Amino acid sequence: MRTCEEPRPPNGQSPIALAAGQSEYGFAEKVVEGMFIVVNSITIKIHSKAFHASFELWQLQGYSVNPNWQQSDLRLTRITDPQRGEVLTFKELTWQTLRIEADATDNGDQDPVTTPLRLITNQGRIQISLKRRTKDCNVMASKLMFLLDDLLWVLTDSQLKAMMKYAESLSEAMEKSAQQRKSLAPESVQVREVMITQQSWSQPFGVSPNASSISQYFDKHDMKESSYHLLISRLDLHICDDSHTRESGALKHGMLGGAMQLTFRRMAFDYYPFHRAGDACKHWVRYSEAMETRGQWAKKLVSEFQSKIEKL
Repeated sequence: MRTCEEPRPPNGQSPIALAAGQSEYGFAEKVVEGMFIVVNSITIKIHSKAFHASFELWQLQGYSVNPNWQQSDLRLTRITDPQRGEVLTFKELTWQTLRIEADATDNGDQDPVTTPLRLITNQGRIQISLKRRTKDCNVMASKLMFLLDDLLWVLTDSQLKAMMKYAESLSEAMEKSAQQRKSLAPESVQVREVMITQQSWSQPFGVSPNASSISQYFDKHDMKESSYHLLISRLDLHICDDSHTRESGALKHGMLGGAMQLTFRRMAFDYYPFHRAGDACKHWVRYSEAMETRGQWAKKLVSEFQSKIEKL
């Protein structure tokens, strides 16, 4: 994989559906989704202007699960609501070992003396939820949860500096990609809201109980907006000073480096890239009453900003 200077255009229709000669969610999509994939080892190499990285996975497995993240009948791994014209699917990826390594490139603007960044983790898993339109298989929202068990990470100060430079080199490309997604997201959100409103008003009064139960089950596991989550059960982070190994004569003068240990339990990161200021947060994974207060404060700021724009 290689980072792009300019973001690519968004994906169109599903290639699986096009290859099968269909334009909507159908038999071909269900067959591919039902596959159980096992890979003994896989290596992913990423090249950028400032660094190159590699991800190595061992004993990778990918399969479909039900909304409770359990393997079951394949018919229970998807939720289709004909009235909305949407379908929910659930996937899980597991592995035994993950190895991450990153190093500066020769033509990058990094320091000449840099320490490669390495991280080895034990078993983990990724839970993926997708919401697509049955009309054209386009993804309307997604939810990705990256779950790790106990993690031990030893970092030197040079590795920490290199990691910050690597993140800085990717920030420009990520910002351009985020601007592209946000420019396309409002239109899709507005269209989806109009479609849901029209469908709710166009429903006949004698709706069958089965259709009502499907709609309620769909609402229970629906993704209101795309989100990304990282959950680490326990993280032991050791930061060590290795300056004495790079400076000549430092040990002779008694200049020994220090160390710091940080322990985090149940550390979680939640990212909602398309969330608008002032919108409700009740559908968030870790919602609390404190967010409601923050939401009122944000809504007030947005209304003040809009009033100033209208005056101008």
